[in-house]
Amino acid sequence: MPHVIDQLAAAVRRTGNAVCVGLDPRWEQLPWPITTGREAEPNGRADAYLDFCCGVIDVVAPLVPVVKPQMAFFEELGPSGMTALAEVIRYAQERGLLVILDGKRNDIGSTAEAYARGLLGRGVSPWGADCLTVSPYLGEDSLTPFVDVARERHAGLFVLVKTSNLGGGMLQDLEVGKPSERAGASRPRRVYHEVASLVEKFSAETVGECGYGLAGAVVGATYPEQLAELRAAMPHTWFLVPGFGSQGGAAKDVAPAFDANRLGAVINNSRGIIFAHAKTEYADQFGDQHWQRAVEAATMLMIEQLSEISEN
Repeated sequence: MPHVIDQLAAAVRRTGNAVCVGLDPRWEQLPWPITTGREAEPNGRADAYLDFCCGVIDVVAPLVPVVKPQMAFFEELGPSGMTALAEVIRYAQERGLLVILDGKRNDIGSTAEAYARGLLGRGVSPWGADCLTVSPYLGEDSLTPFVDVARERHAGLFVLVKTSNLGGGMLQDLEVGKPSERAGASRPRRVYHEVASLVEKFSAETVGECGYGLAGAVVGATYPEQLAELRAAMPHTWFLVPGFGSQGGAAKDVAPAFDANRLGAVINNSRGIIFAHAKTEYADQFGDQHWQRAVEAATMLMIEQLSEISEN
């Protein structure tokens, strides 16, 4: 089986774009054709989440390389929600998509290994995720079990490095040392630089044919200057870039994530695509009744926006 990041690079080339569609189902935002009559059913919400996410997948599978289900929205529903999540993952893969499972897991020793073995590896784990998001804040020994399992199973990771949320800087931006060449001659070294160095080490040790390793990094679109800085500092690390669209990130902000070959990153958009039917620009034209057409229109718009930065 090919290295998973080689698969991702190939999928980006095949589709001609780096769009990652986030599957974040929220009951209150689902279109009424999905929710009607289901509130009273024992597993109504889980069934609605499954139908909705599979409906999104039907639209985006011919258009984009990868989707990212967020585990929390399914876990909230209990066992029926987790069953729905498993079916969403399988369905996405059957439709030819790679799947990044957004669980932000972390622990140490055998517990970290159990997370990794349970979640990572298409066809060899119960969940079958191609990639998994993980937190680095228990240190290197908390990431090593995930890296080992990912290497064994041709899977991948995306480690939180510089996240898109406003509060992330409370820890990630703390100064930990004097200015260095990697951090910039006039800038102090910060926690996220240390995490970036660790992730780059794992990536450099697991490089595939595309030049990137299996340990990717989550770097937010809301911090374009740091995004450019980290791209230069992490030449073997593929980026997952959240924050596009609803969180304020624009195409020009994510441009630094890519290498000279327009590879090296996928850009996530969740609410801006899956709930496009409720956006002002699509509500009158499509509305709830034709919500999948709104998903398609929003996806095509994002593809167009990203293509414009590749031409500059």
